[in-house]
Amino acid sequence: MKTALVAILVFGMLVFIHELGHFAVAKFVGIKVHEFAIGMGPKLIKFSKGETSYYIRALPLGGYVRMEGEDEKSDDLRSFNNKSILSRISVIFAGPLMNFILAIILFTLIFYSVGVPSTTINEVMEESPAQTSGIQEGDTIYSINGEQMNSWQDITESISSSSKKSLDIVVLRDNERLEKKVIPTIDENSGQVLIGISPTIKKSIGDSIKNGFTIIYTITSDIFSFLRDLITGQTAAAGEVMGPVGIINLVGQVSRAGWIDVANLTAVLSINLGLMNLLPIPALDGGRIFFLFIEMLRGKPLDAEKEGMIHLIGFALLITLMLFVTYKDIIRLFS
Repeated sequence: MKTALVAILVFGMLVFIHELGHFAVAKFVGIKVHEFAIGMGPKLIKFSKGETSYYIRALPLGGYVRMEGEDEKSDDLRSFNNKSILSRISVIFAGPLMNFILAIILFTLIFYSVGVPSTTINEVMEESPAQTSGIQEGDTIYSINGEQMNSWQDITESISSSSKKSLDIVVLRDNERLEKKVIPTIDENSGQVLIGISPTIKKSIGDSIKNGFTIIYTITSDIFSFLRDLITGQTAAAGEVMGPVGIINLVGQVSRAGWIDVANLTAVLSINLGLMNLLPIPALDGGRIFFLFIEMLRGKPLDAEKEGMIHLIGFALLITLMLFVTYKDIIRLFS
């Protein structure tokens, strides 16, 4: 029961934020919006305000914003197709953008809650290379091998890439710069290059936001690498594709660990949803943006009904793919 509730909340938030982006920008540029729906299938709740009807539907696996003239011809001045190309691109792009904004907010909350490792040393291990060189608790690492250290990640990356070579470390102590030469060691179990220090954890909104952007960049790069492996036929990558059933199972696992793990998974899923929607595939936001760029190059609009049919076919193929992945999820779940 808890798993189902948390899964509904996670999926609902992802879909709501995404569709809210489309809806808000559509309203802002003056497009007539007929429906704003969260979920698919039979309607559970419906109410209307002005020209727009709002729905909550039974299956929390999607949503939509139905705009005048989006997939059909319309002479209404407030129809989607009668707005400028820039306005239409803004409406479509706003959905994925909101998913990235949600991820930033969630990662910022996570980093602020658990704290962000700083460049100031909290502990120096006994008989470690750092202690031998004279580095002390409370020192702030300013630079390593002439490169300024702006974060704990910079420090760990510099140490890891040293391959046990000597490190010229400049630390700040009582407003004084001190130069230390440190020869790292390699941990026998993990193979990591270490000098024997741990960071001071601090809570900072600025650093939390910065770390949020950093992890989003890392996750985005990993997703692109995954897609590359998938396209080139890497079987390992293909086996990692997960559908709704697999994600619900994953949500259930992390929900037992606490809100931070649920928030982290939600942020990762939000990035995936935003990025996948930007792929130039019919029926996805990226496909619609792609057609708008074609219209921009041609200097005239495409036939709305033909484009709508292409998106319909793309949607059917995506549903087929989702059903296949869901089947694989179920087989994996009970295997």
